[in-house]
Amino acid sequence: MRAITISEPGGPEVLVWSEVPDPAPGDGEVLVEVAASAVNRADLLQRQGFYNPPPGASPYPGLECSGRIVAVGTGVSGWAVGEEVCALLSGGGYAERVAVPAGQLLPVPKGVDLVEAAALPEVVCTVWANVFMLAHLRPGETLLVHGGSSGIGTMAIQLGKAIGAMVAVTAGSAEKLEACRALGADALINYREQDFVEAVGPNGADVILDVIGAKYLDRNLDALAVNGRLVVIGMQGGVTAELNLGKLMAKRAAIVATSLRARPLDEKAAIVAAVREHVWPLLENGRVLPVVDRVFPLADAAEAHRLMESSTHIGKILLQV
Repeated sequence: MRAITISEPGGPEVLVWSEVPDPAPGDGEVLVEVAASAVNRADLLQRQGFYNPPPGASPYPGLECSGRIVAVGTGVSGWAVGEEVCALLSGGGYAERVAVPAGQLLPVPKGVDLVEAAALPEVVCTVWANVFMLAHLRPGETLLVHGGSSGIGTMAIQLGKAIGAMVAVTAGSAEKLEACRALGADALINYREQDFVEAVGPNGADVILDVIGAKYLDRNLDALAVNGRLVVIGMQGGVTAELNLGKLMAKRAAIVATSLRARPLDEKAAIVAAVREHVWPLLENGRVLPVVDRVFPLADAAEAHRLMESSTHIGKILLQV
């Protein structure tokens, strides 16, 4: 089969469309013929040499995919050859075939195109695990989403509104903010022109979903409501910052930093099961939709990476086989 390999750490040009050995499903796995994958920030970090796959994972980039089951390994029940699925991966999505633990499979939601389904697993699992399973966002609370027009952000807006929260977002242009408004965002904050702490208001945000990290840490504390929960899932603004424990204690707040890729199989399976129970009905009745900016041929993964690095996209960037 063919896959995108990384010739050496570097820029998008190191992504090479290559012949590689076919994967085989192990015990508890299925083999998926990939229809599409999606680009995530983690893929850019892996390409640069900063985020290696966990032990035993495929060496190729790609943390999610959609496609059809072409083989079922031993110990797998509930899935059959020919079924259309999408999947959360630890790697290997930038390929024509990938072996997937059965607990990380999801059926393609009714009404969602097979290729567009590749936009769902990583963002839905990330948002549901962090905003709902961990931070316990409740109806009537305020959710602040940094990077509201990103793949994560566009899903967080929709899921926040679906459960009855007030959603505030930050983004860097009028076009991106308008896309967030169209998805249901209540408060639109241009971080180039406004201070998000002032924009959120004196009551603050009950939950903040943050992809920036160190650069925003202190201001996020200022923006938190009493009993607020800050969930850090990215480090685009650096990894080291000073934490004012006085602010944290005064607000009786909590800070949690998480990642998804290296979690044990049973934790990922629990997240996927919760997503299937709670989010898949919202997708199938049209209350939540995948948001796709562009679809590139998989062989043009370098161009897709350049688009993500430009930060001009809205929603997900897909790679179609």
